[in-house]
Amino acid sequence: MNYEIVVGLEVHCQLNTESKAFCGCSATFGKAANTNVCPVCLALPGALPVLNARVVEDAVKLGLATNCTIARHSILARKNYFYPDLPKGYQISQYEEPICSEGMIHVDLDEGRKEIRLVRIHIEEDAGKSIHDIGDDTYIDVNRCGVPLLEIVSYPDMRTSKEASAYLQKLRQIVKYLGISDGNMEEGSLRCDANVSVRPVGATEYGTRTEIKNMNSFRNVERAIEYEAKRHIEVIEGGGVIVQETRLWDADKLETRSMRGKEHAHDYRYFPDPDLVPVLVDEGMMHRMLQELPEFPEDRAARFVSEFGIPDYDAGVLTVERELADYFEATLTVSGDAKASSNWVMGEVMRTLKEKYLDIHEFAISPERLGGLIKLINAGAISNTIAKQVFEIMQADEAAPESIVEREGLAQVSDTGAIEVAIREILDANQKQLEQYRSGKTQLFGFFVGQCMQKMKGKANPKVVNDILKSMLEG
Repeated sequence: MNYEIVVGLEVHCQLNTESKAFCGCSATFGKAANTNVCPVCLALPGALPVLNARVVEDAVKLGLATNCTIARHSILARKNYFYPDLPKGYQISQYEEPICSEGMIHVDLDEGRKEIRLVRIHIEEDAGKSIHDIGDDTYIDVNRCGVPLLEIVSYPDMRTSKEASAYLQKLRQIVKYLGISDGNMEEGSLRCDANVSVRPVGATEYGTRTEIKNMNSFRNVERAIEYEAKRHIEVIEGGGVIVQETRLWDADKLETRSMRGKEHAHDYRYFPDPDLVPVLVDEGMMHRMLQELPEFPEDRAARFVSEFGIPDYDAGVLTVERELADYFEATLTVSGDAKASSNWVMGEVMRTLKEKYLDIHEFAISPERLGGLIKLINAGAISNTIAKQVFEIMQADEAAPESIVEREGLAQVSDTGAIEVAIREILDANQKQLEQYRSGKTQLFGFFVGQCMQKMKGKANPKVVNDILKSMLEG
């Protein structure tokens, strides 16, 4: 029997606010354990939470970006459960009245574009962290308690692990473009749980699902879904029954293992938080959030093609990350050459970022300086070969590219007399190749050009070299 996979994702996105969701404590990642805490996020007697307005604004932005209906009135609820890293005994979340609902994200796949529906986006606070790798005891770090999250819940619209990965990558791109999260899965800024089931191809009823946790990369999301679907099929065909449960993904063993029986929503005993007033989104906020939405990747790529005349492929690569697209446009503003700017950003810049594990905002060469380097090439002051040398120097030297060229003596040589002397010496030293060229082996022209550029240490003007060499060879 043939089966199809059915996948829905629940994604927790950590917001990059300076303070927590309901108090003024820092939400910065990586601080010393148990230092970012106060009576509010520890729920000490008499402490009252106050909702961070920025959290509401970020939720509305994400809702607008994903075509959701924005609730003008929503409430915050207590999600009750007991766990060592949850000092309050509950999380503040949303249940019956989420702030965003019924949205949609489209993803581009090899077989075309697909729409994946969203059930809801709601506000939630994070729990603390249990640490099990210090000796034989378990330690609790409550720094993360109260850090603001948005939970994004999809419908079970995905049918392959690739679709799930593409959806997650698209969601990460959206939150990064909005500037509401860094989307870092390794640090837990974007955490994904997958609900997986299988059913016979053509069936309309869903099978029993299991929830998979602990996936910290796109590749692990794919692997976990594929493994779990295969496990379901083997259990069903072996005459067994799938148990609804939560399972952990083990990235070392490449397998899932049982964690606990699956809780249902009513087990959490949700009720409206009596310490928090309803969340109201008025016309003023809606208008302001609409005005603050960025130009999203598809629209920006289309503009790059129409306005700057670069290929579709270039535009797609340059707009994957908002910061990279900003860098390209800033470079172009200085250089005035869209294709050269695209080539340099997609080539030398992205290569360097990958080799040095950098983000574009950490890159040492500003777009203004890169644009200046491209202008030097287009003005004939340096060759492309020399420009790459200057580019390497610029990564450790804050000087302007023209200053580096002058200081290092890298200016392009266009002096016809000096180039003629160099070419004559090369022809004299390579008589055999000269005879072969004049006998019809004209592909040796490139050999002579290369020899001349090598002799002049790459500083000769290639156009002048080509013109003089052609004249001499024909003579």
